[in-house]
Formats: sequence, structure tokens, C-alpha cells
Amino acid sequence: MTMKSDIEIARAAHKRPITEIGAKLEIGAQDLIPYGNDKAKVSRDFIAGLGDRPDGKLVLVTAINPTPAGEGKTTTTVGLGDGLARIGKKVAICIREASLGPCFGMKGGAAGGGFAQVVPMEDMNLHFTGDFHAITSAHNLLSAMIDNHIYWGNALGIDERRITWRRVMDMNDRALRDIVVGLGGVPNGYARQTGFDITVASEVMAILCLSRDLDDLEQRLGDIVVAYTRERAPITCRDIGAAGAMCVLLRDALQPNLVQTLEHTPAFVHGGPFANIAHGCNSLVATQTALKLADYVVTEAGFGADLGAEKFMDIKCRKGGLAPAAVVLVATVRAMKMNGGVRKEDLGREDVDAVKAGCPNLGRHIENLKTFGVPVVVAVNHFTSDTEAEIEAVRDYVAGHGTEAILCTHWAKGSEGTEALATRVAEIAEAGASQFSPLYPDDMPLMEKIETIAKRIYRAGEVIADKKVRDQLRAWEADGYGSLPVCMAKTQYSFSTDPALRGAPDGHSVPIREVRLSAGAGFVVAICGEIMTMPGLPSKPSALTIGLGPEGNVEGLF
Repeated sequence: MTMKSDIEIARAAHKRPITEIGAKLEIGAQDLIPYGNDKAKVSRDFIAGLGDRPDGKLVLVTAINPTPAGEGKTTTTVGLGDGLARIGKKVAICIREASLGPCFGMKGGAAGGGFAQVVPMEDMNLHFTGDFHAITSAHNLLSAMIDNHIYWGNALGIDERRITWRRVMDMNDRALRDIVVGLGGVPNGYARQTGFDITVASEVMAILCLSRDLDDLEQRLGDIVVAYTRERAPITCRDIGAAGAMCVLLRDALQPNLVQTLEHTPAFVHGGPFANIAHGCNSLVATQTALKLADYVVTEAGFGADLGAEKFMDIKCRKGGLAPAAVVLVATVRAMKMNGGVRKEDLGREDVDAVKAGCPNLGRHIENLKTFGVPVVVAVNHFTSDTEAEIEAVRDYVAGHGTEAILCTHWAKGSEGTEALATRVAEIAEAGASQFSPLYPDDMPLMEKIETIAKRIYRAGEVIADKKVRDQLRAWEADGYGSLPVCMAKTQYSFSTDPALRGAPDGHSVPIREVRLSAGAGFVVAICGEIMTMPGLPSKPSALTIGLGPEGNVEGLF
């Protein structure tokens, strides 16, 4: 039998009215702001009224380093949520919204796959409820107001050479990384060098995803440091006077979006920072709301556990007072073989030795996750080409690391394929064995925090940072920012900063090219190696094959 494609499965879904999905979590119709019949925002008044309800159990889904062979982290997040519902648990899923950059670049959609999807899939991967547009507009409003302030006399004494606030757009465009604005003479302002980042790297995105309510949002927006004077005194968004107007643009965007899986499990899809250049988690308000409404909340963190899971633990959990009860680490036999040196075109052939050779990447992630004190179970996302001998090799390897690997067939079977995983995750969570603790304390110096992540998570031998970087970190400490956590911007493809170095390398160097202060979000960004905060399109972007079919349906997006 020929399997249907993801989009064929999504379009055939029998979606229930969003009011029915809300009712599963005891959200009344009056507390939903509908965007059509199948998606809605949850009102801020309802969220504020949840008060001191006890929290459910939080389960994090993360993965090995991504390879062209595929891992299926979001698919497993959705499948596990449906699996927990299947065994009778009251559950909600929390994932991120999709950026247009990868949708039209090379990654494709971000709503799961097969029979473990969140719907409406096309809406979620395109404009959805407009949150990303609101973030882009709010960010660029601040950019315009900075330039306008200088144009009309520069009363704050901003040093035009020390403006740190760039512009953003939700699309990959390498030509905008470094640009000159203000050309054309006096009417157009003044000429200066600046650039664009992608919206998911915006500090406004991070702020939205870490804010608890509108008051917290406006406070954080005001705290953004946008420039410095000639005396190196910081200038904030509050000084510019933009925080109130930005908050107006973001008012509705702060309310979480509610949709459903193919099996009608409630799913909050809200916020979308990338994990390779930002902190890689869905919004804190969505996660905290879900924890008040469900007995189990399944969430994901972007890319491999060295990025997304580390930032989830050290940034999101630290700031939100969260403590995961269990972690599910997603891997595939195909990815193990690719880490073991097999070419993509040869992955369909049985190669147990290559599986064993590639498993150290999986083992490294297991070891790292255990340093946070949270129980770990491995989900082996099944592909039809996997053989029993290959699967058994993964099981044996994982058992040698003190945990277990559970085969999951949710892509083909939905919740039936994750029932065993859901049962085991529930047992672990209810046993209460988690002793969560972040990797480093707040009072550790910033450079030591960077070195701790690089050496304990990436297993680097050294961190390379020139005097300018180290002096900047010390200056921020002197200004009162030393207690902030660190957000590492690094390639997702390797533990190192070399995307071609697979497996579990040791003793490599991590060069810190630049550091950026995100005072409103509440972290310091360390940009490692050649990672870019504005991606470029590949030689054959997905946009080449995306279009409308004869019936007006989107084709080529998935």
C-alpha cells in the first residue's frame, strides 16, 4: 500500500471545532478568540484567572544533532502527546510556530508528519495568526525610532557608531546581513553601516517568548539596550520612548494559539526562536498555561540537545521556574548510520557496524542530559528500512548508558505507535525521580558560563575569545548584567563549531566571534564560529517548487 504524503494526510483530517478542543482543557468558548473554525488564541483574562492551580508534569522532547537522514523531533512530540492521551492522560502539546525562512529555504514545514501532525498544517507554516509579522513590525518600529531620534537632534547623545539594534525580516536573505542605510543626503538621515537578522533571532521574539503578561512584556521591551553614547553609557528602548507602541503591536501576539493534532489532542503553537541562533523554545506563557490546564505537557526544544535542550534548561526553566519530569531523546537508525560514515544514498542497506559506529553522538547527548538531573528515555523514530538487527544495536548501546530505547512508529500509526513510549514516560514522570538543576549558577562570571557550556556540553578543549570580547563581557558585568544566562549561537550539525564534524568530537576549539547583550530578554548571546543570524537560501531553495495547484491548494511546501 502506498502511504499518503504529509500534506495529503493533513488535508484529509477531520478537524473538530476549536471550541471542542478548548473544552478538553476546560477553556470556555467565551475565552477563545477564534481565527476561523480550527484555530484560536486563548484570552489573557482567562490565563490571568488560572492563579494558583497546581502544575501538571512537563516532558521535554529533544534530539541528537540533525543530519540529512532525519530525526523527527516535532513528529515525536506530537506522537507522544497523542500517545499519552491514548492511555487516558489529560495532555497538551506545546511547540513553536514556523518561520517563513526555512519554509521557503530548505527545511520545509514544522508541524510534525505522517499521522503525528498538528493541523491546520498549511496555515501554521505560512502566516498563521500573524504573530511573526507583529514581532517583525515591533522590532522595526524601534529601528525607525532610533534613526528618527538622531535625525531630529539626538538629544540622548547616541554615538552613531555604537548603535547595536539592527533590523529584521522573516525571510532568508544573505544580501541584507551587512548594509549601509541613510544614503541620499540630509533628507534621508545619515549614512551608517547596519544590517538585518531573521525575525526568529530578534530580541523581541525572545522577549515575547519569555514574558509572563503585558506588564512584563512592556518592562522587558523597555530594558532593550539599543545603542551607547560616546561615553559608553547604554541607551535603552525606554529612553527612545518606543516600548509602549511596541507593546501595542504585540498585545494580541502574546496570547497563545490553540490548535489540534490529527487525533484532536490540544496543541499550543506559540513563538518560534531558532535554537541555533536564539533560545529555541516555544513561549513561556503557553507552557505555563498548558501546565495549569493539563496533567501532562509535552514540549520540544529546537535542534539537538546540545543547543535546544541546554537552552531550555538553562534559560527557559531558570526564568520560568520550570522543572521537567522527564526527557525524551529522539534518534533514528538512519542518523546513526550517517554518523557512522554511511552516505545518504546508501542508508537503505543494513549496516549494523555503521549503526554502532554512529551511536556515540546519541551517547553524548544522553550523558549531557543526565547532568541536569532529569531521567532520559530514547525514542527510536522508525523508518521502514530499519532492520531488527540495527534497532537492537541501538537498544543495546542505550542500555549500556543506563537508560532504554523504545521503538516508535507514530509516523505510520499515530498514537498506537507511541503507546509504549507514553506508558514508560508516564511511569518515569509519576515516579518523581527528576532532580532538575541548571548547568551553572547565576553568579558565575559570563565568560565562565560560556566555557562551562563549551567544555561540559560540547566537550571542547578550549574557548577562543579575543580581548575585545572578554572586555565587553566584563563591562556588562560591571553594568549589572553578570547574573544573566548565556545563549550560544552555534551550528546545529555538530557538537563543535564545524558543521561537517559529526559524531562525538572531543578537545576541539570553540571560537567566540561576537557577543550581544539581550537585556530585555535577559541573556547574553555568544556567537560561535561562522554561524549567521541572517541565514541564506540554498542553491535550490524550496521556493522554486512552491506554488498553487489547479484547485488553489498550496503545493511543494511539505
